[in-house]
Amino acid sequence: MDALPQDTLHQIFSSLPLRQVMICRSLSKFFNHLLTSPSFIQLISTQSPPLNLLALRPPHHHHHRHVSSPPCLHVFDPDDNQWLRFNLDFLPFRSSHPVASSLGFVYLWGESPDSPESTKSLVVCNPLTRQFRVLPQLGSAWSRHGSVLVDSETRVMVLTELAALYFSGSNQWLKFSSNLPSKPRSPILVFDSVYALCDVGSPWRSQWKLFHCTISKLKTSQTWTRLEKHEWGDVFDILKRPRLVRGNGNKVLMVGGLKSSFSLNASCSTILILRLDLDSLEWDEAGRMPVDMFRCFQESSKFKVFGSGDRVCFSAKRVGKLALWDHCSGKGEWRWIDGVPGSGDGLCRGFVFEARLTALL
Repeated sequence: MDALPQDTLHQIFSSLPLRQVMICRSLSKFFNHLLTSPSFIQLISTQSPPLNLLALRPPHHHHHRHVSSPPCLHVFDPDDNQWLRFNLDFLPFRSSHPVASSLGFVYLWGESPDSPESTKSLVVCNPLTRQFRVLPQLGSAWSRHGSVLVDSETRVMVLTELAALYFSGSNQWLKFSSNLPSKPRSPILVFDSVYALCDVGSPWRSQWKLFHCTISKLKTSQTWTRLEKHEWGDVFDILKRPRLVRGNGNKVLMVGGLKSSFSLNASCSTILILRLDLDSLEWDEAGRMPVDMFRCFQESSKFKVFGSGDRVCFSAKRVGKLALWDHCSGKGEWRWIDGVPGSGDGLCRGFVFEARLTALL
């Protein structure tokens, strides 16, 4: 094989699925060098479909203390039904906290070894090519309170209740004031718009509403507008602790516990997934957690949700495993994900990671 020209080898291996390419890279130094070269990465990035993985964010306590174990990204491959680990030891940070991903790139808060404890940088990297780039510096408050939203290497937003920072490939962040009525819950970026839930109720009773703003209009207008229709009725009132997840295309998913009544402390009968079509502004039911599965979540006071498109993951305290809603086959299927790595309270946070061998420009 050593006698074959490198271009020929590249053409041969570029026909393999990305999962097989990753296995071949671990066989020897020769294959690792061959399959990580810039020319091969450029070739396969246009031919090989991505691996659709579910990535876990580290527990919150790892974000605030030094960690002796090497930094890594734990991911689950739903198609292969196995856990994988990508080492992040190529990053020159004493701690790394992945928070988001888009188009094969992972975004994380990195704490430099020579910086004060509170100073963190937003970093974009590709764990498969082991490349990274540090985005322009931000204040420490943004890493503590901001939600990171991304849809490409050059479109990044950090959102808080009071302001938003937007990065579009220049060497600086653009800052815009916000007029949201409360802290945005589970904001998501859909094409050129940001959607978030906000509580407009009283201290005694929550009342959730859907707000959105258009990125292209941020320079001329700072207003968020409430998105609502009379036909929606009590769609926000039937769910307890609702949160948003980006669906496929122009769809938005809203997930929450289905209340058994409209009383203040009503119990929930299951977890419901609603789907909003942003073109027609009509809701429909996308999925409903089976009763047997929901029994594991009933005793927990809260649960966490993450995902995108046709896959949504659920975690809760003391459950010890993840529940997965998978609609990739065209029908909603529910199953458990066992063997969750790490130790903690069982509340797993995460994001969808479309793994690609894409070079970082």
